[in-house]
Amino acid sequence: MNKPYNVEGIDVPLAALKPLRERTNINTAKHRGYLKILASIRSLGLIEPFCVFHENGQYIILDGYLRWLAFQELELETAPCVVFKDKEAYTFNRMVNNLSSFQEMRMLRKSMESVDEKTIAETFGMKTIRHRLAPKLVERLHPQVAQAFKNDLIGKTAASEMSCVKPARQLEMLREMNRVGDHTPAFIRALVLKTPPELRLNTPGTRYGRKKNEREQRLVLVERLEQAEKQHDFYTKLYRTYSADLLKISLYARKVITTPEIREHIEQLHPSVLGDMNSIVMDSK
Repeated sequence: MNKPYNVEGIDVPLAALKPLRERTNINTAKHRGYLKILASIRSLGLIEPFCVFHENGQYIILDGYLRWLAFQELELETAPCVVFKDKEAYTFNRMVNNLSSFQEMRMLRKSMESVDEKTIAETFGMKTIRHRLAPKLVERLHPQVAQAFKNDLIGKTAASEMSCVKPARQLEMLREMNRVGDHTPAFIRALVLKTPPELRLNTPGTRYGRKKNEREQRLVLVERLEQAEKQHDFYTKLYRTYSADLLKISLYARKVITTPEIREHIEQLHPSVLGDMNSIVMDSK
């Protein structure tokens, strides 16, 4: 059996941490993810340590860029880190299964049994958490739609949109969403507006009340939906082709830069090409 990669847990001075890449497009004053992390660290401390590797006297951050920004803002001196002996030992995962909306609702309800709402809201960096509990939402959903919500196939906003139509229509909408591969709130909203009045729920406070220009709006949305369906196959094929090509070129680039003789030759004669290949390998992770 292969031995696992050796890792080490240590406290690293914040000045010794360096991000793998600078991300200049983050507005920390408005970035919701960053503000949540900042509030959580301020209230509870760091929950998930940084993932780093040691290089030239510095610790390069593989995972934890937003946490690093939060530590800087809070003027903390040291950071708990998991140190990987080799940069390649860490696997970048863009498909991390985050907490689903349904799981978040259950967690918040359970937390409120022992902690007051204000404390929980402050920990999440929010004014209130009442809007996240949605106690009656699941009851208004078709069982299969409710299951999709629990499995995080659709979010709370999308589930709220679907609750404005009758359960039978909800199931039709879910099948249509699965068919075209689009579970976004915007697409669901369009399907709701496309729904005939007799299949909608006339619940108090619904955002889909009758309007004078409702018919015109529905016709425009139907036309857009038909166009989206026609383009779906094209974009699906394009994405699959892109993914296959990216995989091939990343494997080729990795083979080139990990072969000492070839790497040395390129480094001497074409250093910029070597940099591009390194970028391709890193971006494909």
